[in-house]
Amino acid sequence: MKNRTVTLLKGDGIGPEISDAVLEIFEAAKAPITWEEAEAGLSCVEKYGNGLPQETLESIRRNQIALKGPTTTPIAGGHKSVNVTIRKSLDLFANVRPAKTLPGVKTRFDNVDVILVRENIEDTYGGIEHWQTPDVVQCLKIITRPGSMAVIRYAFEMATAMGRQRVTCVHKANIHKYSDGLFLDCFREVAKEYPHLQADDILIDNACMQLVTKPEQFDVMITQNLYGDIVSDLCAGLVGGLGVAPAGNIGRDRAVFEAVHGSAPDIAGMGVANPTALLQSATLMLYYLRLPSFAKRIERALHSVLADGLKTRDLGGKATTRDFTQAIIHALPPFGSFETSELASPAVMTCEPEAAHVSDREWVLRGADVFIQHEGMPEVPQRVGKMELSLISNRGTKIYPGPRPDIYLVDWFRLRYKATEPLTQTDIDLLLAEISKRFTWMHVEKLHEENGVAMFSKAQGE
Repeated sequence: MKNRTVTLLKGDGIGPEISDAVLEIFEAAKAPITWEEAEAGLSCVEKYGNGLPQETLESIRRNQIALKGPTTTPIAGGHKSVNVTIRKSLDLFANVRPAKTLPGVKTRFDNVDVILVRENIEDTYGGIEHWQTPDVVQCLKIITRPGSMAVIRYAFEMATAMGRQRVTCVHKANIHKYSDGLFLDCFREVAKEYPHLQADDILIDNACMQLVTKPEQFDVMITQNLYGDIVSDLCAGLVGGLGVAPAGNIGRDRAVFEAVHGSAPDIAGMGVANPTALLQSATLMLYYLRLPSFAKRIERALHSVLADGLKTRDLGGKATTRDFTQAIIHALPPFGSFETSELASPAVMTCEPEAAHVSDREWVLRGADVFIQHEGMPEVPQRVGKMELSLISNRGTKIYPGPRPDIYLVDWFRLRYKATEPLTQTDIDLLLAEISKRFTWMHVEKLHEENGVAMFSKAQGE
């Protein structure tokens, strides 16, 4: 059997220790992998000015597969997240996060077997943020139809391949009616193509409550990036924590498997880190590479060691990283121990994204929201050209027309101007020129209708 070359990013903190443990287990299991080590993490910042040099990305592109240890992400400053940079640079649009009860790992729940599929590129993780005024920051939540369709179809294809029964869409479309609404519409559209699967949806807040009361009711869950980040960690907590949680980032023809827990610099070098999460991610990688017999041997050994009660201290045990690694190696079952029926893959697979959607419906410009900086209630023109003032809001709360609510005003106001007839860019330019005579405008959003339906959020009283 020809070896497959895999890019290895050991990361920082405990990353090198748990990576070495996985390499030792793979060698003992005679997994047909050749490792090509590349740099990532804190060690790269001084040398390259960022945590992920271009050479590392090129290695992953060339090999089309990587295993990644944890890397440190600074909070509120410093270099960009290595994880997010890899996902976006390589278009790894589906983040697969299984959460399954492990033998010997005592938690509040038994028989948990949930797979969360998280959109991996868009949402607020686009990182599009701006200071609008000294007191106001704006963060854009970007949801696209092609991005949503790609990850949703992946979830349904994965569920089908694994013989799963149910796919649940997690969203907040009752509040984010357009962004989450688009994601939910895409889910419902794709679900029609898979009548053999039960398809339903649930609000994110209710999903969290249900997961911590009755997690066994869920099967496959699909959600957007931010919700998925939170819910995947919650699911990990149901089965023992991030120290045992595997993850795969899947793109069109490439994938990166990783431990999603932190780099734990406080215990780095002490020899007590738990390699389970990275090891389970590595077995997912073996399934992805269509090497299920090697994956099964390693999984069987890991489960045997945990069932015997040998655990690292994060799981309530006393085993060192070395003790745990050696125990797994000694527990490896002999080759040929599995029936063909036992080698079913968890279906971590490639998936081709949807083509960009082009609407053939009428798209008409009807107005604009202009955001201005001003202290106190602004006096703005009631009419400019074809447009009339229909709304002033502050922090999303309508303060004009009608009774002004008793709220604290920040120095950032939204002025909504609308017309009863179609507008052109010239009309918008005229509006901005008039606003600029009295105020500093910070941002503008055009308002459109599609076939007479407003494609912008309604404000109370409109």
